[in-house]
Amino acid sequence: MIILKTQAEIALMRESGRILAKARRLASEQLRPGITTGELDDIIHSALLAEGATPSFLNYQGSGPSPFPKSSCLSVNEEVVHGIPGNRKLKEGDIIGIDIGVYKDGFHTDSAWTFPIGEVSDEVKLLLRVARESLEKGIERARAGARIGDVSAAIQKHIDAYKFGIVRELVGHGIGRSLHEEPSVPNFGRAGTGPKLKEGMTFCIEPMVNLGTWKVKTKSDGWTMVSADGRPSAHFEHTVAITKSGAEILTVE
Repeated sequence: MIILKTQAEIALMRESGRILAKARRLASEQLRPGITTGELDDIIHSALLAEGATPSFLNYQGSGPSPFPKSSCLSVNEEVVHGIPGNRKLKEGDIIGIDIGVYKDGFHTDSAWTFPIGEVSDEVKLLLRVARESLEKGIERARAGARIGDVSAAIQKHIDAYKFGIVRELVGHGIGRSLHEEPSVPNFGRAGTGPKLKEGMTFCIEPMVNLGTWKVKTKSDGWTMVSADGRPSAHFEHTVAITKSGAEILTVE
């Protein structure tokens, strides 16, 4: 069942999204060779607590073998999603996906952004640009009266033009009082199909784009998903609300 949100509930999610975006910015400002993913997670954790929020991901059970042990998912290079922060040091030429979930006043928001560390290769620059643009294309099609398939098809069309791999095992999702709600929002599909979008719907659009194959596998930690060929992956995500005038991005400062 797709749960429609009231204007008051969307306002609460907007505040949660603001806190998320601030934490992401604070972490991104510290990105440099030598910093560890664990240190970045500490920055994010502290930023959320300072605003009276809690991390949605900390101790989240999901499909992993045990609860997720950290406050953010930090995925480096070939890691697609769900990277566990720790002692890994970033180096020049890496990319890192910073994925944060925030719970505040009864509602979750969820957003991810992939950043370069110093100078990266031209093909990785293109990957980041295309993945970010595909998110924008999807958001443009998210409006009342459209269908989920319209969003999915717009994302796929843009990525396919560059022959990058669209991850299929993972999709966007509804969000609100629960971190994952209906509907599912695939990053591939056919226009005119799927649930119709209505004012008050809130969901996450999140293309995950690989430089090579679309296939992924899970590492031995049971959480971290990596590209099957070990090539870099980019992840961009916003929580949006369907309004009278289109999609409002909630995960911005």
